[in-house]
Amino acid sequence: MIDNFISNLQDGIYHVLHINAYEHILFLIVLILPYLFKDWKRILLLITVFTVGHCLSLSLVTYNIISVDLKVISFLISFIILIVALFNIFTAGKKVLHTKIGVLFFITLFFGLVHGLGFADNLNALTTASENKLLAILEIALGLEIGQLIVAFIIVFLSFLCQTLFRFSKRDWIMVISAIVLGSLIPILINSSIFS
Repeated sequence: MIDNFISNLQDGIYHVLHINAYEHILFLIVLILPYLFKDWKRILLLITVFTVGHCLSLSLVTYNIISVDLKVISFLISFIILIVALFNIFTAGKKVLHTKIGVLFFITLFFGLVHGLGFADNLNALTTASENKLLAILEIALGLEIGQLIVAFIIVFLSFLCQTLFRFSKRDWIMVISAIVLGSLIPILINSSIFS
């Protein structure tokens, strides 16, 4: 029992921190980039919303309620990250994040659902091997949450360093990093298998 818990927890953390999870990390970068340590409650809430969406879609696939076209899902994952990066670029330095937080929570939940569908095959193998699928999904979710919190802490810490030590303005920092993420997504979207 405890071995299954630890294994599922590690798989959830590994799912976020693995080098092949770059889309997950890119989304967390553009999502968390505008925030500072003082915004920890909002960061935690956004990450939890993401995890809930991820687990909902994993549950839907695990219990064979839906099936998806991975080409479309892969495109949607990159496209949603692009939308959030553009949102950051156009709202950097403005008070929009505090007034339009509902939109950001909706996008985060939607991305969690889509991203969960994209990786459901990988995680589904873990849950189907378990006697209690729902418990396995929750254990993986806890691992996802921990992995995302680690990435969020690193992002906020780097933002803090660059804005204090290197004197980047918050606006410039958000715009530059979001533009880098945007630039990395354009070739992925152009070469997407959905267009072939």
